[in-house]
Amino acid sequence: MKKSELVVGVVKELHEGCRCVAVVPQSVRGLVSRGHRVIVQNSVGVKSFYLDEFYADAGASLAPSAASIYGEADVILKIRPPVEDKKTGRHELDLMKPGAAIISFLAPTLDRRIVEKLVAKRLTGFSMELIPRLSRAQSMDALSSLGTVMGYRAALLAADLSGKFFPLLMTAAGTIPPVNVLVIGAGVAGLQAIATSKRLGARVEAFDTRPAVKEQVESLGAKFLEMELPPDAETKFGYAKESSPEFVRKEMELLSSRLPRTDVVITTALVYGRTAPTLITEDMVKLMAPGSVIIDLAAEQGGNCVLSRPGEVVEKHGVSVYGALDMPSQLPLHTSLMYSRNVVNAFHNLYAGEDDTIDLTDEINAHALVTFKGDVTSELVREFLARGGGGS
Repeated sequence: MKKSELVVGVVKELHEGCRCVAVVPQSVRGLVSRGHRVIVQNSVGVKSFYLDEFYADAGASLAPSAASIYGEADVILKIRPPVEDKKTGRHELDLMKPGAAIISFLAPTLDRRIVEKLVAKRLTGFSMELIPRLSRAQSMDALSSLGTVMGYRAALLAADLSGKFFPLLMTAAGTIPPVNVLVIGAGVAGLQAIATSKRLGARVEAFDTRPAVKEQVESLGAKFLEMELPPDAETKFGYAKESSPEFVRKEMELLSSRLPRTDVVITTALVYGRTAPTLITEDMVKLMAPGSVIIDLAAEQGGNCVLSRPGEVVEKHGVSVYGALDMPSQLPLHTSLMYSRNVVNAFHNLYAGEDDTIDLTDEINAHALVTFKGDVTSELVREFLARGGGGS
């Protein structure tokens, strides 16, 4: 089959609270211009302010149900991992035609059922979270796009929940000092949280297990907290590795020494494919002054603070702890725009030739493909399955 003959499908996200759409009209126009037929579900982009008429004007065909799209599309483009539809009781992957492909966040090392269904239907699954941190893959790096949104929103939420002004103010009642913000984790989300907090006028400190990010933290005007760091703290693709228990203990001691003088903590520490590390215990929360705030961006994967509850503000010991849930949906228009560019670029890299052949030797494809026509191709996922992870 010629690449231009591939039918691309875009469906509504079933995850509760998700307001984003995988492909925006601007990207649809680009796909149509290359000869693709694009089918989108009615009202697919309404929650992110992309109306049906925008998609029709871009050349998309509108379909009333997701089932009809899954049954016809050669490639499905999504954001959230496929799930079971509570209304019909059917899993989204069960609706796809055999041999089709899906490009989405797939959570293959968190839910083995997704991998099993990809195999059963002989599907090709390309996982956006597995795209390696390579310069050539920058335009496909959806984790960075979502991290940018999360870091930005975290700082704004902290300012909203805090009982204090963020900037230094000279008032008729005297000088009000700026708040002290501590950001844990200096990946894309952490760096954006630092930058946004600084723009709001806060005094910012940051910590990360990777020594390479110190210069980036300091370039944003924040202080990098020093401790002896392991030399192999990140993978060859730039992601943080899981730390040893001894290192985590020393890390918690360092953080504990800062908490009594900290008004806001923003945690972003994640290790791909694993439960988020616990970095703030209840005893550590007690060290913070009443009125302090913790924004836990890792709440969906277990949380960096033991008090976090996804989607809730927990108030304990005078401290407000917000467990962030689906933060990208709080900025649905720009999140959808950025992700759309990422996922369409991934589509073009996956099908880089004139036909529907996939180059399995391409470094990006080799790392991000979970399955190819039903065969598990990812070494990471094979190791996960061998360990018996992710339930059944």
